[in-house]
Amino acid sequence: MTNTTHETETAFTVPEEVRSAVEAMADDARGASRVLATAHRARKDRALQRIAEAIDAQRQTILRSNAQDVENGREKGLAENLIDRLSLDDARIDGLISALHNLASQTDPIGQVIDGQTLPNGLRVQQIRVPLGVVGAIYEARPNVTVDIAGLAIKSGNAAMLRGGSAAARTNTTLVGIIRDAMYGAGFPVDSVQSVDEFGREGANALMQARGRVDVLIPRGGHNLIQSVVRNASVPVIETGEGNVHIYLDETAEAKRATPLVVNSKIHRPSACNSAETLLIREGAPAAREVLAGLLKENVRLHVDERAAELAGGYSDRVVAAEPGDWEAESLALEMSVRVVDSHEEALEHIQRYSTGHTEAVITNDLRVADEFVARVDSAAVMVNASTRFTDGGELGLGAEVGISTQKLHARGPMGMAQLTSTQWVVRGEGQIRG
Repeated sequence: MTNTTHETETAFTVPEEVRSAVEAMADDARGASRVLATAHRARKDRALQRIAEAIDAQRQTILRSNAQDVENGREKGLAENLIDRLSLDDARIDGLISALHNLASQTDPIGQVIDGQTLPNGLRVQQIRVPLGVVGAIYEARPNVTVDIAGLAIKSGNAAMLRGGSAAARTNTTLVGIIRDAMYGAGFPVDSVQSVDEFGREGANALMQARGRVDVLIPRGGHNLIQSVVRNASVPVIETGEGNVHIYLDETAEAKRATPLVVNSKIHRPSACNSAETLLIREGAPAAREVLAGLLKENVRLHVDERAAELAGGYSDRVVAAEPGDWEAESLALEMSVRVVDSHEEALEHIQRYSTGHTEAVITNDLRVADEFVARVDSAAVMVNASTRFTDGGELGLGAEVGISTQKLHARGPMGMAQLTSTQWVVRGEGQIRG
């Protein structure tokens, strides 16, 4: 149950001409970011609406570009989960358009007062939201991310520099061109959104090393890509993690609730990082057999321990013995690891050992079990009687997301507009001096 991609190996020898070109792009992005940072909300919202309208108008062009990328991906043996992430259709384009309109309707975070007070000496102190500046993103086979990050960056007053990977090269080139044209039409610099894809892997390496020109770098993709960026970038990185997502089925859970929750968490979009990968079943849980039957009905291949095999009806081509590595990795496919545990404590210990800090869920009718689970699970998102697929910026009211952070500094969980801001202290006085 492993996931690999051809976009993960990184050689950090960057030709000088590539380094110079990417640094010049970053300087242009810095200039664009200053325009965006001071733009009124109405201008930014109109830009987002123009992008949405342009994507709709050029839908067929986008789909043709995407079909070529998908065909090339299949010819090169791209993993099926990556093919799914790469693929666009009318429904997914509708989703991109809807997300842009949603962003346009949301409150502008820039200038929001986070905290404030008047000190005894008369100084008026405020902490306000300001843009980060130039936001870089490195991702793979996900053309929807191109639109999501561009939209979030624009609304939050940031310029975006993107590396979308070779698998989605044609689709991303088309989308970035549409976005840049729409930004120009809205009166913003075209360099508000740029792509370094033309420089390939060397462009990504140059982006990672553009410290002082790029303010933050956000990687999205498989384990190898994310860790390569985390280990090698000199630009500050917000780590978005892979999702080794767990569901704990308590003995009080009812099958009529548990079955659709577990099945939805696994099959709704198996290639997504919030898709459930491991099911932990409390010994004696009456819902267990029906839940496993529901997974098998949806063609999920179960990797089971001995007790889970018995609950699933014995070993077969779709019920196989779990191997040690199955508990550690994302499958991002119709595969799920299943283990029976003797206690809540054993379930929590398993999650603590194997969790990547993304999302964990409990299905229970016992409030004490739910509260203990929430208190003791150290992940970015914890679900109680809800599908793990809700760990998503759009689903949680953020409009869209730039990624799901599994680290604890600056941002954690789905990252929307507010997470693409920093703060600034503004102090207003009347000539006060420090004694």
